[in-house]
This record gives sequence, structure tokens and C-alpha cells, in this order.
Amino acid sequence: MLKRKGKIMLGMSVVILATLTAFSTKEYKREPQKDRLSGPVFSDFVYKGGDAIYKENPLKPGQFYSPILQGCYPDPSITRKGNDYYLVNSSFSMFPGVPIFHSVDLVNWKQLGHVLDRESQLKVGTSGISEGIYAPDIVYNRHNDTFYMITTQIASGIGNMVVKTKDPKAGNWSDPIKLDFDGIDPALFFDDDGKAYVVHNDAPDKGKLRYEGHRVIKLWEYDTQKDQVIKGSERILVDGGVNPADNPIWIEGPHIYKKAGKYYLMCAEGGTGSDHSEVIFSSEQIAGPYTPAPKNPILSQRHLDKTRLNPVEWAGHADLVEGPDGSWYGIFLGVRPNEVNRVNTGRETFILPVDWSGEWPIFQGGMEPLKPSVPMPASVENKGNAPGYFPNGNFTFADPMTAAKLDHRWVALRGAREQFVQQSDKGTILKPYAVDISEQKPLSALFYRQQHKNFESTVSLNYVPSAPSDLAGITCLQSEKYHYVLGLTKQGKENYIVLARNENGSTKILAKEKINLKGAVQLKVKAVGDAYQFSYALAPGQFKHIGNAVSGDILSTDVAGGFTGALIGLYSTTANKIR
Repeated sequence: MLKRKGKIMLGMSVVILATLTAFSTKEYKREPQKDRLSGPVFSDFVYKGGDAIYKENPLKPGQFYSPILQGCYPDPSITRKGNDYYLVNSSFSMFPGVPIFHSVDLVNWKQLGHVLDRESQLKVGTSGISEGIYAPDIVYNRHNDTFYMITTQIASGIGNMVVKTKDPKAGNWSDPIKLDFDGIDPALFFDDDGKAYVVHNDAPDKGKLRYEGHRVIKLWEYDTQKDQVIKGSERILVDGGVNPADNPIWIEGPHIYKKAGKYYLMCAEGGTGSDHSEVIFSSEQIAGPYTPAPKNPILSQRHLDKTRLNPVEWAGHADLVEGPDGSWYGIFLGVRPNEVNRVNTGRETFILPVDWSGEWPIFQGGMEPLKPSVPMPASVENKGNAPGYFPNGNFTFADPMTAAKLDHRWVALRGAREQFVQQSDKGTILKPYAVDISEQKPLSALFYRQQHKNFESTVSLNYVPSAPSDLAGITCLQSEKYHYVLGLTKQGKENYIVLARNENGSTKILAKEKINLKGAVQLKVKAVGDAYQFSYALAPGQFKHIGNAVSGDILSTDVAGGFTGALIGLYSTTANKIR
């Protein structure tokens, strides 16, 4: 279990919680004017990143930036079929769930969409923001030409589950198949002879728990015809970790690989925080015994000087894949703390070359301070931030919000977007729910991940509230209990713009101004490290600060806890509690 500055983040073996409601995501179609929903209209959203590290470290020929996915894209897993690479991430209570990306070179990535995009697949209607979908594993089985995504859904009593498709580009992933074993972080392995296995984290057998954080790695045989583990086949591969006498904690995120006839078991160890690391074992047999490498961990930043320049921390939870030039690469999660050593952007997806010319895979530079760029595979062209590719470095995302289909980067919480969203040529309409942002229910809100320490984001809002219970605006949110809201609301017969801070479920109004609404209002948030400044404009571009700059403390996992990063949201409600 991860402990950070006295605050306990819930360990990943939490009991599966019962939740309600399922939702779906479909393509958005324009509706005739007469059928349009009433509600606030958001348009011209712009997000612009401005981190110093990218200004000070422009790319040189043969380099690309790491992280490859900035912002809250944690727990990465990758697979390959021919020249196609597919990558997935945890999504927790975001809807749709499990973003999926495609590349042909490991450098240039496109988001295909989401694996879990239907109400029959994702049931997170009352989940906390850090519940829901944990640590997905994607793998291609050449024996039946099928892709599998196996994960743990901490919601609705589902637990461990698997979905399948023949073609990730087309989507159409199956409905979940519930798997009959406990624990978390399952991964599939398909051997050369066609046999299949599941490996996962679990608690020790009853009566054998030695200390808090003591976990084991288990292996099951898997029946690909029935899509179920074979009863009685389970084996414990690792008990505790690399050095059991040291009481290692949270051995998890396992993956099995086979190279030169030998099996390799790679796992995360130390908890997904400041002591995170990646370790590896090998065996002549799939069921063990597994022997740890003579030099473990093979990836970590926990031992480095905390005062170093541009630190990357929490590195671990890795997966390996062979690159297009025959070399190996490893993807993993890490965080980039701000200047006050707090994490607001969440756990991101990084990449490093891996030297596997010897017996053991070695992350190149994985035990040294991570650099902002890494060498590209041979003969690959870095297409930078070309249209259609997922951007990194400092970039601008501009969305007029008038398209017939939402960009994949917009997600909802706990419920499907089309339940409250309607596209129009004037912008995106958010039909308000009678749900406040502090409730664990589906929200009428669209969220975009914070991807930089320093950023600026603006949106235009056309809206006139009719009652104090009405509010629409923007939010910077870490969870239902930790967030800021800047919104338009009504008090008496007057319209007001109000800025509020919610800390551990307690709301405080920081600033409030009466305004004369004559048209669209622009709302803005600008962050420079830990300082977030909210502003508004009644005339285009003429922004006025509301209140003083506020601390991003409640937008960090250090204060709020949990597993996600900060989100920038467009929000609408008829159950406003900010008064």
C-alpha cells in the first residue's frame, strides 16, 4: 500500500465494490434545431501547454519525447501484431473506459477510441474516481488471431474480466466475461504450443499474510474455448517479492515473456508511488520455480537525489515489446512533480529502449535520472504533432466543439457522454443533471486531462442561469471531494460568476462577482506550477481575474490521494451547492 506524506492511497487489492448503472458511447449526430436539448452551450475550447523542459530541450534528429502519453494515462500495456502496435491504459471511473492507441513505429501514436464504450461493458455509475478499471493488459494470440484485453473492474461486483476482438482498429470488443479468481492486475500469456495462462497479483493464502503489503503472484492455466481459468491449476510463482526476508510490498502488474526458450516474469514492486520499481525473474518452466535477476530492480527512480533537476518519479508498472527494428522497448508509468514536489498531472506513459542482448532485459537509463527524450528506433520518422497523431511536448489542442463527433480525449465520469451531450453548429450543449459535482453519480460534464505543469485553457460559454440551483462553467478536478469550480449561477434576480474550492468534501466560496450577461462568456484557467489563476471575459479576450491565484494542492494526488491526475472539465448542473 502506498503511503505518501502521511496520506494512505488505497491499495490495489481493495474489495470489489457494488455500483450501479451502465452507459454507452455512440457516434454523435446533429439533430434538427427543433429537437435540440436546452442547456449551456460550450464552444472554442483551447488547451495550451508551456512546460520549460520542452522549451529547454528541443528534439534533435533521431529523438522523440517521453512521456509519449502526457497526463493521466497510467498502467500502460502493449502488444504487437505484425507491424501494428496497440497500447492501453487504466481509466478508473472515466467513461468510456480503457483508451486504446495504435502505432506502427512506437513513436507516432493515434488514439483509436476506447475498449469499453458500451453500457454492457462498463458499470461505474456510483464509483469513486479511483475505482472502476484497473491495470488493463492487452495481448494478441496468434493461435486464434484474437486480441484480448483483461483487467479488473472494481465496480458492480464484476472483478476480473476479459473482452476480445479480431480487429482493434474496428473496435467491437465483446461484452465482459467475468473470470473466476480473486486479486487484481491479471495478464494473459500464450505459449508457443498454444496453451494459455493468466498471471496476476493476489493476497497470500489464508493464514499466511506476514505484513501489510504482502502479496503473491499467481499463475492459472486458461481455457481459450471457455474463456475461463482451469480450476485447480493455480500456482504461486512469487511470494512477497525479490527478497522475501526484506518484507517487500505490493508485488503486482505481472507479465510473462518467453525468449530463447526461457520464461521471464516481470513485475512492479514497492507500490505505485515513491518506492515504485520494476523487477524480473526467470524460469525454465512456465510454472516455475522463478529466480530473480542478480541485479534488481531493472527500472526505478526511487534511489535518486530528490532535488535533481526535472525529476521523474514513481517509475514502474512496465511492459516490454520488440520494436520495428528488432530492438526492444519498455513502456511504463511515471510522474513529473511540480516545483513544490506535488503530482497534478498524474501517472503518465513513458518509454525507454531495452537492451536484451544478454540473458536479462535492461532498461537503458532506467536506473539513472530519466531524460525528456529517447532515441528512436532505426529508420523511423518522428512526425511530431502532425494532425491525427497524439501530441506530446508543448502543444495546443483547439476544439471548436461543433463537430458531429466528440474528440476521443473528451471523457465523462461514471456515465456515457451521449446521455447529456448534444452537438450543434453553435457548440456542444450539456444538458444539466440534477447532480452536483461532489456526488458519486454520473455528471453532466466533459473532462480533458491536464497534461502539463504549466498550461492555459479557455472556453466560451453561452448560458443564462434561471435559479440558484443552476450552474455551468469549468472545473479543475482531482476527485469528487477535491476540486475547483468557476461557474455562472443566479442569486435572486442577478447573475453571478463564482469561484469555489472543495477540499475533502467541504466547499468554500473564494470569490463572487455580479455580472451583466449580454452574450457568451469566456472562462479561463492558467496554471504555472502550483499556482492556478481563474479568469473570465465578457468581451472576447478581455479577461479579468476572479480572486487571487489559488494553490493546486487539492489537485494533486499527494493531498487528494487516489490514482488519477487532474482534469479540466466543462460542467453543468441543476443541483448547484455553491451558494
